[in-house]
This record gives sequence, C-alpha cells and structure tokens, in this order.
Amino acid sequence: MAQAWKCSGLRWSADGPVLMWAGGRRSALTWGKRVAFGVADGGARSCVGARGHACPLGAAVQGRSTGARCEECARLDRAHSVAADTLADDPRPYRVYLAWFGPGMVKVGITARQRGSARLLEQGAVCFSWLGVGPLMAARRTEELLRAALRVPDRIPYAEKRAVRAALPEAAADRAREVTELYERAVGLPAWPESLVREPLRVVDHVGVFGLAGVPAAVGDVSELVAGGAVGGELVAAAGPDLHLATGAGVVVLDTRLMTGWGLVPATGNEVTVPTRQFKAVASVQDGLF
Repeated sequence: MAQAWKCSGLRWSADGPVLMWAGGRRSALTWGKRVAFGVADGGARSCVGARGHACPLGAAVQGRSTGARCEECARLDRAHSVAADTLADDPRPYRVYLAWFGPGMVKVGITARQRGSARLLEQGAVCFSWLGVGPLMAARRTEELLRAALRVPDRIPYAEKRAVRAALPEAAADRAREVTELYERAVGLPAWPESLVREPLRVVDHVGVFGLAGVPAAVGDVSELVAGGAVGGELVAAAGPDLHLATGAGVVVLDTRLMTGWGLVPATGNEVTVPTRQFKAVASVQDGLF
C-alpha cells in the first residue's frame, strides 16, 4: 500500500506556491507541473487541530469544510485572532490595504507589517495598494471607516473571485483603476485616525505571479474530496489557495484547503473523480507526493 501523506496547506514563497506536508516536507509548484493524487480508499477526513496541537477528540470533519476543524478546534483557533477581533493588544504595527480581485471586487483589510504582502497572495488579490500603517486599533478603525463611509467590504467570497479570473482586463493600468480611484477617495475622508500614517499609492500587480495572463477559463471547481477519489491535471495558474488544473474535462479549480485532514496517496491520470461544481457562467517511502 502506498504511503499516505497529510497536506498542511498551500503557502506562497518568493518563488511561487508551495504545498506543505506534515513533517515539514515541501512541494514547490511551477506552471506545467503535473499535480495528481488520490484520497486513501476507506479513509475519513480528520480534524487538523488548532494552533499546532492535534485535535484531542480525533474528530471527523465534513469534506466540504475549508477549515478542516471540528467546532471546538475552530473556536480555539480563532481565539486571540486579529481576524476574529479577539486580539486588541497586539503591539505590532499593522497596514491597511485595498485589494482588487476583478471588476467591482475591491475590499479593505489589515495585515501585520512584518508579513509584507503574504496576506495578499494568500487571498488571491490580483492587485493591491497599501493605504496606511499604524497601531492595530487605528488600522481597525480605518477599515471600519472605509466600510461605513465608502461601502467597501472586508470580505469577498472565493467563489466570486474564481468566476472572473479568466476575464480580467489585459492591461495592468485597467486592473489598477478601481484601486487607484478608491485610494483617492479613502485618503480624503475627514475622520482618518491621526495615528495611522498614510502610505503613497503604489499598485502591485500579481497577474504574473499567479500565472493568470491568458489562463483558460475554468469549467468548475472541486466541491469536496472523497475516499477513493482522485484529482489529476497540469498546473496552469494558482491564486490564493486555489490551483487551476488542466484536466481531460477542461480546467478545474482545486481549493487546496479541501486537501487538509485527508490521507493522500500518489496517483496517475489526468482526470478528477471527486465531486465538482460547474460554474454557472464560464468567465472569459517516497521523496514526496509530487
């Protein structure tokens, strides 16, 4: 029986996307690389635990969950979390950003300055600009200011991001336009927190980093993994947690968060035999598992 591997998720390095595995092994992903794996037959998806600790219950989790955590571990993972507004005394400086994912899809968010642009890569931001930097609560107040005064959301569903990736404007200037316009409106707001230092407009474009230039339109995405199923295809693009794989049935998007908690084994083939969803409108002992 082939050795089963446990995926720890997708990370973005200076050289591109990297799949992480339990035990610290890494699989660098490059365009044209074949990605193929099977889900161990007869296995079940187990909770990945919280904050580096195994789930004390060894609980099973649903295949459609992107968090791969049971209710208790999910609660523990969000404890003392900036994203969940449960950590208010973090002394680190934070940046406020504007991120663009496609036409009409701009969001505001915050990230610790020491993380650089990692958060933007993890979210699949096609382009972004910093807005300001300062204490956590000042950054949070600025985020709330933009939401209230300019009606800018702080979340955009991944399903919406995926649907437009193949129909992005070709010119970088066109992709930057909405961020530029919103930046000018944001810095002109009168209630800007005094402790947040404004940063100059500089739109960073990730189309090249993600391999999205000329990417074929995806026909759908994987909705969940199941025991005995398989995923195989050629990597044509990646954005955030998503891998765009060219398969025998067309390009299919795999959210790598669905891989965590399963025992995965090597596979051959160029097809997807796990449940998928069609997009309503198609937008214009081994060295490792891969």
